[in-house]
Amino acid sequence: MSMDEALLRSLTPNVLGILVRRGADFAAAEDAVQEALIEALRVWPADPPRDPKGWLVTVSWRKFLDATRADAARRRREDAGELVAEPAPEPVPAVDDTLQLYFLCAHPSLSPSAAVALTLRAVGGLTTRQIAQAYLVPEATMGQRISRAKRTVSGVRFDQPGDVATVLRVLYLVFNEGYSGDVDLAAEAIRLTRGLAAAIDHPEVAGLLALMLLHHARRAGRTTPDGGLVPLAEQDRGRWDTAMIAEGVGILQAALARDRLGEFQAQAAIAALHADAPTAEETDWVQIVEWYDELVRLTDSPVVLLNRAVAVGEADGPRAGLAALAALDDSLPRHAAVAAYLHERDGDLAAAARLYVEAASKAPNLAECEYLTRQAARLNNR
Repeated sequence: MSMDEALLRSLTPNVLGILVRRGADFAAAEDAVQEALIEALRVWPADPPRDPKGWLVTVSWRKFLDATRADAARRRREDAGELVAEPAPEPVPAVDDTLQLYFLCAHPSLSPSAAVALTLRAVGGLTTRQIAQAYLVPEATMGQRISRAKRTVSGVRFDQPGDVATVLRVLYLVFNEGYSGDVDLAAEAIRLTRGLAAAIDHPEVAGLLALMLLHHARRAGRTTPDGGLVPLAEQDRGRWDTAMIAEGVGILQAALARDRLGEFQAQAAIAALHADAPTAEETDWVQIVEWYDELVRLTDSPVVLLNRAVAVGEADGPRAGLAALAALDDSLPRHAAVAAYLHERDGDLAAAARLYVEAASKAPNLAECEYLTRQAARLNNR
């Protein structure tokens, strides 16, 4: 990302907020800001403005007015003398509407996919093309999704208090998409979560930021040079980003000290225990099980219970892990993969091989499918 593009993305929510405060409809304001961003990318390299934010506000407002005047209903009002005056480019108000935009884009009336797309455009400053590439859908499809989302929230008042938990879920969805196209969504999610953490003092925001940093720090060790999956126990820990791990642990410790535990803090604590272990064999699985117990208490999520079964299998032996697994619905995603691993640990290689094949057939992506298929072949060869 160029310096200009990074600056534009950081200014986007503030500029959008200013237009909405001036009375612009959210959907029209967002379109105007996107046009101004494109104009900035064209003009700034040769003629950088003295006040980038002021430039964007002025150009965005002009774009908004141009679009408004082109509308037939607006022309009739203008003919009647109701002209909208263009404000002077200075001064730009110091009010930061970024937090309200996070809440607006994660409005409960939006589907998760629509909330993610709108957040990336309105708060993240990404173009429709970039978002479409990242999610591997046609640009026209993503454009329709964003347009519908903007129409949905256009009537929502801008000063309504928002739900932090919904915003965090949206950002976590962005993070889990990882990398695709020319946009690194994991890095973008971290940037947006940093922005949210700067705008709101909330331990779960800090917990999510810590979780993202701790997961992202292991990224280089997760795949082979040809894109194959490397499970956590087999990763080269020398490739992990120790500075990012230290930052994540520091943020987590400060959040936990506030004694307002939430699910992202608990997940981050588990990630920190993995990151803290010099080798896979030295992982503190007993403490990880305790944190999974906290997560179960907070969320009662079947996926959490599935991951807890793995941790129990490591802490108390594969039989204990299989007993924990037996209580869960076998239609859960990755249930067969966990069962295969625990059966292999317990010495039942035939059952493990069969389950690895089953897990491969249900794998959510090619890398995971290939890894599970190799595990089945390894056991069958034995």
